[in-house]
This record gives sequence, C-alpha cells and structure tokens, in this order.
Amino acid sequence: MPVDAPPPAPSALVHTARWPSVPATGRIRAALVVIAGLAALSYAWALNRDPLEPYYAAAVRSMSTSWRNFFFGAFDPAGTITLDKLPGAFWIQALSVRVFGVHAWAIVLPQVIEGVLTVLVLYRAVARLAGPQAGLVAALVLAACPATVGLNRGNISDTVMTLLLVLAADATSRAITTGRQSSLVVAGVWVGLAFQAKMVEAWLLLPAFALAYLLFRPDGGPQIGRRVRHVVVAGAVTAMVSLLWMIIVTLTPASSRPYVDGSHHNSIFDQVFVYNGFGRFGQQTPLQLLSKQSLGIALAPTPPAGWDRLLRGDLGHDTAWLLPAALVIAVWGLFTRLRPHFVLWGVWLLTLGVVFSVTSTINAYYTAALSPAIAAIIGAGVALLWAERASWRPRVGAAVVVAGTVAYAAWLVPATGSGSGTNVPGWLVPVVIVVGAIAVALLVLSALPARSLAPGGAVVVPAALIGALAAGLLAPAVASGELVAAHRGAFDTPFEPAAEATSIDGLFVALPAQVNTTIAQLTADKRGAPYLLATQTAAVASVFIFASGQEALPIGGFTGTIPSPTLAQLKTDIRQGKFHLVLAATSNDPRLVWIATHCLHLPAVTASLHGYYCVRTDAG
Repeated sequence: MPVDAPPPAPSALVHTARWPSVPATGRIRAALVVIAGLAALSYAWALNRDPLEPYYAAAVRSMSTSWRNFFFGAFDPAGTITLDKLPGAFWIQALSVRVFGVHAWAIVLPQVIEGVLTVLVLYRAVARLAGPQAGLVAALVLAACPATVGLNRGNISDTVMTLLLVLAADATSRAITTGRQSSLVVAGVWVGLAFQAKMVEAWLLLPAFALAYLLFRPDGGPQIGRRVRHVVVAGAVTAMVSLLWMIIVTLTPASSRPYVDGSHHNSIFDQVFVYNGFGRFGQQTPLQLLSKQSLGIALAPTPPAGWDRLLRGDLGHDTAWLLPAALVIAVWGLFTRLRPHFVLWGVWLLTLGVVFSVTSTINAYYTAALSPAIAAIIGAGVALLWAERASWRPRVGAAVVVAGTVAYAAWLVPATGSGSGTNVPGWLVPVVIVVGAIAVALLVLSALPARSLAPGGAVVVPAALIGALAAGLLAPAVASGELVAAHRGAFDTPFEPAAEATSIDGLFVALPAQVNTTIAQLTADKRGAPYLLATQTAAVASVFIFASGQEALPIGGFTGTIPSPTLAQLKTDIRQGKFHLVLAATSNDPRLVWIATHCLHLPAVTASLHGYYCVRTDAG
C-alpha cells in the first residue's frame, strides 16, 4: 500500500473481500509449538497440589461411579439430585477419573489439554482472516493471560466452553472465507456443545458469529439472501444440539432420574434459563442464597456493577491488562478497515464485557472468556501495523496505545511494600515503565519520514513492534507466573492480598483436609447404614463425598432451598436406616426443624454446624 494511501471504501469490503492464503513459515510453526509448550507447563505445573472446587469435584467423583449418574450429571453417589449446572464439561472430567482413578491431577488434566488446544485453535482461527503473524501473536497473548492460566489450573467448566467457542469462531472464519454453509453449521454444533458446558453464556456469542458471516463474503460467495438462510439453518442446528439433552431429561420420568437442582419444580429448563440464566440479573445468586443458610459460609466481596468493574481490582488483575488496548484497536479496525476479523472478535469482546459488567455478581474466572477476543484483536493490530509499516500514522497511533497501556498497567499493579500483603515484585512497575518508554521511543523514531524509508528502518520498525508487544505483555506474564509459582487456581487472582489467599485456602484446602481426618470415624459410626450422613446443602455434602466417595445426602441442593428431599422422603430414609448422622445449622426449614426436634443432639461440630443422630424409632 502506498504511503498514506486511504483504506478501501468500507462498502466495498462489506460486499466482497479477498483473503489471500499466506502459508505459515517453519519459524512461525516452531514458535507456536514453543508457545503451546509454555502454556501446557503453566497450566500443568504441580497440578496435583492446586486446590479443587469441592462441589464440582464431588459431582465428578459421583458421576464416575455409574453410567446413570454420568448421563444425568448426578451430584451425589446415590443419584438423588443433579448438579445445579448442565454436566457437559464434567462428563469429560468424570471420564478421566473413571480411567485414571480419583486424583486431583486426573480432574485437572482435561482442563490442561483443553487450554492448550484453545491456544492452537485460536492461532488457526486468527490466521484464517488476519494472517499467520497475527495468529502467532494472538496465541502468545492468550497463553500469557492470567485469567486463562488460573482457569486452566482448576476444575471449572469455563475451560471447555472457551475451547468450544474458539472452535466455533474458527469454523465461522472458514465459512467467511469459503461461503460454505457446512462450515457455518459446524460452528453451530460447536456453540451447541458449548451450551452443554456453560449454558446461556455460549449463546451470547451467536450475534458475533452471525454478523461476521452476514457482512462479509469472498469473491463469488453467496449473496445476502443465501447467507441469511445459512445463518438460520446454523441457528436451528445450534438450538437442536443445545437443547437435545435437556429434552431427554424432561421426557424421562422424575422417578427414573435425579431431582434437578436449581429448580423448585424439578425442571431442567428452569435450572438453565432462570437459576443460571436471567435470574443472574437482579435476583439473588446461588451463592447469595447459600450464604443465608447460617452455615458460616461468607461471600467474597463482589465489585459493584458498572462500566469499570472489569478494569480494576481483582478482575482487572485477571484479564484487563490489555483490555483497553484491544478496545481501541477494535474500534480503529472497525471504522477504518471494517474487516470480518474485527467484527467477529470485537462483538465477542463487547458482548461479554457488557454482560460481565452488569450481572449481579461475577467470579474472577468468568473473565477468561474475554481473553481469546483480546488476544485475537491484539494479534490483528500488530499484524496490520507491520503490513502498513510504510505509513507513519499507524505507528504514531501505536505509540499512543502503548503509552496508555503501560500507564494503565503501572496503575493496576497493586502497591508493594510492608503491609501490602501482596506478592508483587518491587521491580515490576519500574521495568514496565522503562520497557514501555523504549517501545514508544522506537515507534516514534520509526514514524519519522526519513527513518521509515531509510535502510535503518528495516531494523527500527521490527524492534519497535517487539518492544511494544513486550511492554504490553510484561505485567500480565509476571502475574501469570505469580499464580503458577504460588500454586493458585481458578478462584485466585494475581497479586491477591495474603488474607484473601488464606481465605480461599481455608475453604478449598484446609476444610477438605480436616474432613479427610474424620472419614474413618464417620464410617465406623454409621453402623451399617448405606449413607455416610446427611447434610444441609450440597455445598457441605461435597467435601464428604469427594473425600470418601460415600453418599452424603444433600438436603436442599446447593443453596439449601430446593425441595429435595421432601420431609416425607427424609422420614422414610431415616425409618429405613439409610443414614443416622445429620449435619445442619439452626434453620426454619421444616425438614431441619423436624430433624432438630426428633433426633438426638450431638456436640456442635463447628460454630455454625450442629450434629444430630437419628434412629429408626425416632422417625414417627
């Protein structure tokens, strides 16, 4: 492109476009292998030592014990109630446990593999529309993202959802370049499978895929009418794949399957679209309901909803290091280049960013779903900057973006020093500023007319781009390294205060370890009963189920408010001697009131939990 030549008219790009096939060189392939290897190392480092989320871990152990439990996503070994989520992601973990046995590493291993595959698939998806150089940069940015590193070191369903959605983006990119309906249908299948992993969140990205396909076509590709039909067919496939399992569960007699947790009417549709869907906007979340059960379970503080929720604090430390830069590049790409790449990933970023900013509560690991879009946009921005290196304007713009990114990183890094309670290295901010200043200086130097066309420009421009990338990635890469070195997982954030880390360890490490020491005595005390005990809420039951593999009957599901089991069922279970010991807090729940009235009080287990011993003669 000549110096300062205007970009092609957007209207021309909307109706027709060319995507020349640029083969990846051997160096790019080798670099991709190195990036994937480093990602695997960071995800898998000491994977047997990282804490698991006990509720999901217990469900995976229960699902691995029988095919009935596996298919229906049963939470407990007896299969009385399901998970309060769809089981798609946990099917993979349960198969791993069934093959390798009950080990922490066997549960985390699928996430490690899925995380590495996400890096590789993102490379391919970005390279299709923006070139192999853009794909390589995108893979590097994704691998360095702390939210992604922390997520893939745990047992959370977001890992496989992210992989499946990136696969959908890859298939959509292929559909854009070929105009083939089959590729778009494949994208619909991937989104449907992602729905099995994380429900409605997967559907949030359908507008991104549809818009990118509708707005762009290759030379000789289908006209707008046919593209609309293609989108409709792909949408129907998405709905079919998404809802098939739910329909099967709905048609199965209630007596032949576990009760659906998260629903007061034993409805899987209620669980998905209310409890885990629209109920997350304005209504009390499951964790908020659980915290009101007097069990001593305290909620971690959630940043209030707002436009800047993702840009500060723990959420910012997880994924926001390059978020402002990605937004600026996406806007620049949309308004000056209008390329499908920026529509696809820009709408992805905007949609999830808005949703995460307004939901009533958010876990830090949710933000990992933003990482592929951030990485793809940054990758395309760097590649375009190199492609248009003959023009000085993009480099001046890049210098402004790098300066802003470095200043934001310096502000985002928590304070260091005595009393800060964080693991921030004291050298981080000064080094980020120095590297950023060098990158900005090189970009400005390379933008000088005499320099950009001189022989020395062949060295200055690449150096400027490398420096810009290094300046942006330094802080998030160090943050990711801190997570790995401290053996942190999905519920942790980089540089978190020591008190916060201790609280997470107490819930996910110390409590399960304490329960482990009681299993032998509890097994002896059950005196022939098939169940180990019953507990108020599945959250309490989970630590006993994962530690022992025995049934800990959950009363009230995850939140303690679900009508399973009923009071009549509890009375029958006690009369039949299925369990004797009950752990519960003081409650006005009729089921727990009856237990407190008819069962023998035992010494308090904790400040919140009371023990009750129920015998058959008391079950009148």
